[in-house]
Order: sequence, then structure tokens, then C-alpha cells
Amino acid sequence: MLPINNPSIVKPVKPGLYLFPVTLSDNSAELPWLGSEYREILKSGKLIFAENERTARRFISSLKLGITIDELRIEKLNKDTGILEVNNYAKLIREYGHALMMSESGCPAVADPGSGLVDNCHKLGIEVHPLIGPSSILLALMGSGLSGQSFAFHGYLPVDKNECGRKIRQLEIESSRESRTQIFIETPYRNGSIWNQLIENLSPGTRLCMAVDLTGLSQEIKQSTVAKWRESAEIKWEKIPAIFLFMAS
Repeated sequence: MLPINNPSIVKPVKPGLYLFPVTLSDNSAELPWLGSEYREILKSGKLIFAENERTARRFISSLKLGITIDELRIEKLNKDTGILEVNNYAKLIREYGHALMMSESGCPAVADPGSGLVDNCHKLGIEVHPLIGPSSILLALMGSGLSGQSFAFHGYLPVDKNECGRKIRQLEIESSRESRTQIFIETPYRNGSIWNQLIENLSPGTRLCMAVDLTGLSQEIKQSTVAKWRESAEIKWEKIPAIFLFMAS
């Protein structure tokens, strides 16, 4: 089998929208998924839709592909982007031939903005090309030891303490009934807060997992029952990305 970076197997870049993954961690040791084909797509692209323009520029610059950043047209595509803008973006793809979409980290349009533009591309007959790359949700699920057959991603839990506790208990009942893994994210500065809520509100036998700094140099994935977590030393949470998962028995 030819290695992924062999230039002889690089395919021509087709027209359409490429959903281009971005590294999850600023200190990721390697990017094994970023082969020659991906680099060619990136080098030939002049139009990028990015959740965060600065993140996109920094990521592209870090690859040292000889791309002149100032020659790129980068349009912001985030949760505040309006429908009219999204419609215009879809039309721009035809003008440029092909375009890339990037979220702030991981795979675009998964737990991030972008599905509206993808939907418009389908309506206009523009081909969509999702590219394989790191997804923190899937990596955390894979490493958790919890059910990968039935799972649900819930985004952020309520900030209010009472509402958060009620939501956790409600989802624990659902997890037990459906044999389902429940998955959450949180802003890094609230890691400790959400962890304490999970420890306080979940039943002792429920399995709880934390996945921290996935693909980064300080990656850590640990899973145990809530009872055992309560007996262990308190975690000193750093302000780094984390994902939380639990599954009730």
C-alpha cells in the first residue's frame, strides 16, 4: 500500500465545498490525518469560510505550505452569520470553483456552525466533500469505554446550578432507560464547575468519563464510577478543552 503522503496518489481538486478539519490542540504533536491530498486542497483554495478568521490563518501558517495568507479570501461563518450571508456564500463557491470551511477546532459543522451553508450547497447542486479529521466528540467516545451504539451529544449544560442539576438527573434517567452515553462540552474556565455538578448529581454507580486536551501533549482520558471519583483526590482543572461523558447502569 502506498503511504498517504506519496505525491503520486494525490487526486485532482474537484469543485465544491470541502469541510476541512483543524487541529484540536495548539500543542498537537503530529497531524497524521493531514496527507498530500489535503495539503493540495488547501494550497489550491482561495476562498475559506471560517468560524474564527484568526484561528484559520494561524492553522494555515503553521503548516508552512508556502501559502500567501493575504491572498486568501476568508469569510466569517459563525453562529451569528445571517441567512442572507449564508446564501451569498454558497453562490461564491461557484465563482471560486471550490472553497473550504473550517471551524475553530476539529471537524466543521459538528457541534459547530456551518450546517446552513452545507444545506444551501445541497439545494444548489454544489458537491460537498467532508474530510476525515479529529472530532473531539468521537475521540472522547471512542476512548471512554461507554456505549458507542447509542449516544447523544448535548452541547452545554445550563449555567444555573439548580437547572444544571435537574438536567443532569433527567439525562441520567434517560441514559439508564435507553442504555445511552450522554456527552457534553464546556468552556475551559468552567471545567471544574461542571465536573462538580456531575459528581454531586449523578448516582454512585453511573460511569463518568473526562477527556482532556485530546490529541494534545497533555491528553488525558479517565473513566470510573461516580462513587470512585468521589473517593479520589480533587482534580485541579486547567483551562484547557475537555469533554464529559456518562452512562447510567
